[in-house]
Order: sequence, then C-alpha cells, then structure tokens
Amino acid sequence: MTRSRDRMAHLAVVGMALGLAACGIPTAASPTPIAKSDVPYHLLNPPTTTTTLPGTPPAVGVPEQIYLVAPSGNLVAATREVAVPASLTQVVGALLAGPTATESASGIQSFLSRTGVQVALAGATGVATVSFTTNPIQVVGPDQTLAIAQVVYTLTQQPGVTGVTFEIAGKSIEVPTAAGVQVPGPVTRADYLPQAPPS
Repeated sequence: MTRSRDRMAHLAVVGMALGLAACGIPTAASPTPIAKSDVPYHLLNPPTTTTTLPGTPPAVGVPEQIYLVAPSGNLVAATREVAVPASLTQVVGALLAGPTATESASGIQSFLSRTGVQVALAGATGVATVSFTTNPIQVVGPDQTLAIAQVVYTLTQQPGVTGVTFEIAGKSIEVPTAAGVQVPGPVTRADYLPQAPPS
C-alpha cells in the first residue's frame, strides 16, 4: 500500500514538471525573430512622451511689442514672438523683419530694411546703442524720422531703456527728430511725439 502510494506521488510530480515545462518560455541557443502578430499591440505602438529636465525652460517665444507705420502716417504697435530669453538685439531684429503679409495687406509698413544689428544697453544711463551693419533706412524726407521713431519706440518699450543712440558700421551717426533737426542722441519718445500712435 505504501509502495503504491509512493508510486502515485512520483507520477504526480513528474506530470506537474512536464506541465510546467510546457507552459514555460522556450529557450534557444541564439536570438530568433518573433512574428509581429505574436507581439502585444501596445508594445508595437508605445505612447510618445516628452522628457523635460528639471530647471530647463520650455523652448517657446515671448510676446514683444514692435512699432510699424500705419496708413495714417503714425506708428502702430504690433506683437511678435521672440525666443527666450528675449534680448534687445532680438527685439530690434523682429522689427527689421517688417510687417506680416496680413499687416501689409491692411496698409501697415516699415521704413526699415533688414540688416545686421547689435544692441548694447548702458545700465547706468538706460541708453541703448543700436549698431547697424549697413544703413537700414531706405526712405528720404520726413519718412526717415518715422524710421528712427520705429526703433526708438520699440526699444523704449523695453524695461530699463530710456533713450537710444545710433551707429552704422561702428560709427556714431546723427538722426532726425520731429523738430526737423539732426542730433547725435540719445533720443527719446519725447523727440517723436507727432509720430506716436494715436491714443
């Protein structure tokens, strides 16, 4: 009786071992490809995620105000997205890019053309020096005053900027004011009140 019971227990263990072996993961001596139909769908199309490192600011633009010329002959404010951190050079660069197609269609224009530019701010005085590679003003007469007013209003919109001086190719230049005189600067918004946007 004991012998028969031991034999039955032995057969049960062998049967269980065979059953477990049949359910296990098959092994091979080398990697073998798995059919696409055998791979779970969520492994073939995992959700996409974006990882942001701690302390890394998102790569987005910030709205900055520039000044263009309205059909009325006065300045008009426009908003541009400028990459962060927005520098004075980037803001003037956005101004030099001119109006959008939609703005142009409504009669808005700029009296400045694209050129290289660098802006340096003297923190103690609040005067920004705008250094153009070449002369960006491609108009004559009273429109030159509007061109300078575009730069002055755009820069003095920025915190800490109280006045503007101008250079072309590293040389200081005089600029026209609304009073009809040429001055070396610095010039401020007060020098271009007739060109100011209507309140």
